[in-house]
Amino acid sequence: MKTVLCYGDSLTWGTDAETGGRHAFEDRWPSVLAAALGPSVNVVAEGLGGRTTAYDDGLGDCDRNGARLLPTILHTHGPLDLVIIMLGTNDMKPMIHGTAIGARQGIKKLISLIRFHDWTRECEPPEILIVSPPSLCETANPLTGALYRGSIEESAMLASLYRDLADEMGCGFFDAGSVAKTTPIDGIHLDADNTRAIGRGLEPIVRMMLGL
Repeated sequence: MKTVLCYGDSLTWGTDAETGGRHAFEDRWPSVLAAALGPSVNVVAEGLGGRTTAYDDGLGDCDRNGARLLPTILHTHGPLDLVIIMLGTNDMKPMIHGTAIGARQGIKKLISLIRFHDWTRECEPPEILIVSPPSLCETANPLTGALYRGSIEESAMLASLYRDLADEMGCGFFDAGSVAKTTPIDGIHLDADNTRAIGRGLEPIVRMMLGL
């Protein structure tokens, strides 16, 4: 059986901006991907609201630094055949970093952590698929609008920066913004249709990378 780790933030966890809760299990993109791939692939969903690529968030009641947590998660779920990384949205907050190039550097750090992790002897480092999250959009929500003030243009740069990084580092790449759009309810999250679209959109490239 192949094992795929989906490492992300609230877009992977499945935050529903309309209700403030969580999308149904079957609507979350890792679940859609798992259903499409079938029982021969174990898809592990590791989503955490507020997770950054590699930066601290002092306001969280848990550790949101993706680089600090990743080695433990790799060891927990290994051996792995593929790691899908979809992070960067929370990096766009000015209080975190606020720039697309900062998110790009954070993703590069995560790639290094995967490649040089202390895998057990029988484990080869997994393939890596970098996914750029959909760009932020305009919203009338006063809280998220303030948290991400001035970040829409920066978020729109993630896809090109991540694509170039994937080419440089020999990783796969998928632009989630090519199939999904954020909701203006909060400018950040996805409705059920759009999170399902990411799962469907990822299926072909994941099959290719796993040799299925």
